[in-house]
Amino acid sequence: MNRRRTYSRLLDYAGLTLVLVALVSVFGLTTEHFLTLATFRTIANSIPDAVIIAVGMTFVLIIAGIDLSVGAVLALSSAVLGVCLVDAGLPLAIAIAACLVVGLACGTLNGLLVIGWGLPSFIVTLGMMEAARGGAYLVTRSRTQYVGAAIERVSDANLFGLSFPFLLALAVVVSGQIILSGTVFGRHMFAVGANEETARLSGIAVRRTKLAVFVISGLLAALASVIHCSRLTAADPNAGIGYELQAIAAVVIGGTSLMGGRGSVVNSFFGVLIIAVLESGLVQVGAQEPIKRLVTGLVIVVAVVADYYRHRLRSPKT
Repeated sequence: MNRRRTYSRLLDYAGLTLVLVALVSVFGLTTEHFLTLATFRTIANSIPDAVIIAVGMTFVLIIAGIDLSVGAVLALSSAVLGVCLVDAGLPLAIAIAACLVVGLACGTLNGLLVIGWGLPSFIVTLGMMEAARGGAYLVTRSRTQYVGAAIERVSDANLFGLSFPFLLALAVVVSGQIILSGTVFGRHMFAVGANEETARLSGIAVRRTKLAVFVISGLLAALASVIHCSRLTAADPNAGIGYELQAIAAVVIGGTSLMGGRGSVVNSFFGVLIIAVLESGLVQVGAQEPIKRLVTGLVIVVAVVADYYRHRLRSPKT
C-alpha cells in the first residue's frame, strides 16, 4: 500500500511538473523576455503570500471544509500591523505578533462556530469574510495606510538572489507536507475528510482536529499579510480580495479533492506556480484581463475534470 501511494504521489509530481514545463516552453517561444532571470525572479517574489495561504487551504479542503475568509483575514491582519507600526509606534516584532494574534483569533472563531453548532464551514467563513473586511475598513478608516521602511526590509532581505518571503513560503510548504505525511495529526486530517463518522468511531478527536485546521488557516493568512504588507509597504483594507478563490484554484489544480480526504501541500505549491506562470505569460503576450480570467478559469475546470477521472481510474472497481 505504501509503495502504491508513493508511486501515485510521484505520478502527481511528474504530471504537474510537465504542465509547468509546458507552460514555460510555450510562453518562452511566443514572447521575447519570458525566459529571463528577471521574469522568474518576479514570479518568485510575487507568490509567497499566495503559497502560504494555499497551505492552509489545503488543510481545510482535506478535512472536507472550506475557508472563504482568508483574503479578508489577511486584510484585517495587515491593517492591525500597519496601525501598530505607524499609529502606535510599536517595534516590528511586537506589531507582527499582534498581526498573527488577529489571524489566530479569526481562525479560532471559525473553528469554534463550525464544531460548536455543526454549521457548514462555507457559511461560517463567508460571515467571517464580511466581518473581517469590515474590521479592516474600520481599523484603517477606509484608507490605505503607508507603512514604509518599517516593514519594507522584510521583503528586501534575500539569500542568493531569493527573497526572504519566498524562502519562508518554501519553509511553510516543507513543514506543511511533513505534517501531512509524517504526523498523527496529518493522518487524522485525512481520516476526518474521508469519512467523519468513521473517524469518530475510530477514536479520532474530530472536533479538535477540525478546530486546529481552521486555527492554522487563520494563522497562515495573518503570516501572509506580513509578506503582502511588506511588498506593498502599505496596509490596504482592500488587500486580499479574491485570494480565497485563487487559493482554492491552486489547491484544486494541485489535485486536492474538494470532497476531502485527499491532498498534498507540495502539489498545492505547484498549483500556485502554474497559475503564476500562466498569468505572467498571458501578460507578456498582451492578453487583456477578460482573456486572462477566461483562460485561468478554463485551466481550473480542466484540472478538476482531470482529477475526477484520475480518481476513478485509481479507485478499486466494485
